[in-house]
Formats: sequence, C-alpha cells, structure tokens
Amino acid sequence: MSRRLLLDTHVLLWALSAPRRLPIHVAAAIRDPESDVYVSAASTWEIAIKSALGKMSADLATIVRAARAAGFDELPISIGHTVRLRALPPLHRDPFDRLLVAQALEEHLMIVSHDRLISTYPVSRLWE
Repeated sequence: MSRRLLLDTHVLLWALSAPRRLPIHVAAAIRDPESDVYVSAASTWEIAIKSALGKMSADLATIVRAARAAGFDELPISIGHTVRLRALPPLHRDPFDRLLVAQALEEHLMIVSHDRLISTYPVSRLWE
C-alpha cells in the first residue's frame, strides 16, 4: 500500500542534504518506491523568503533540481488549500506550517515533520 507524504520544509532540506538527521523509518518511507512524496510550493516559498532575508543560506534552484531528481512531486497551492487554511484553528503560529496542514488535509496526505505542534491538528504526522 502506498503512502502519500508531504514533506515539511526542514524535512525536504534534510532529505536532500543531511538524511542522517531523519529517523531511519522516516528516511525509509521517503525512499520507498511505493511512497508518493510531495513538496509544497509553500516550502519553496519559505526557503526563498528566509534565504532572501539572510535567515538561511540556500540555493533554491539547486534544491528544486535535487527534489525533482529524487522523484518528489510538486504540490501547488490552490484556492481550496487557502479556504481550508482559513478554517483552521490558530494552534500553530508558523504560516507556512499552517498552509502545509491545510494542504495535507485537503489532499489526504501525511505530513513528515519533526514539529510536534502539527499533531495538534487532525492530520497524520510521520516522525516518531
């Protein structure tokens, strides 16, 4: 049975550049050919903003190429995602994580994230 996974931004970065930071079962799920692995436009947007502000050093074009080479699928942001976002209770302050939660709920995806606050929403989270 295939898993449908949505990578949180930090997981995307770790999967591509520091996979040892991922728990063994998480790395295995991402590498599993039966898994459908998605990268949200929200994550690339977050990387673009944080790198432009000097909060992180990242070459977005290189990250996108590596994600595509790894076989990760792009998940654009849709109007349905933003409608779902508006309906979410304010349990998490990070706007990018809230958008990922909305996308996961709308698309029936499991979020892969170290962030425990994501579990306060009615969404499946893969980590522990």
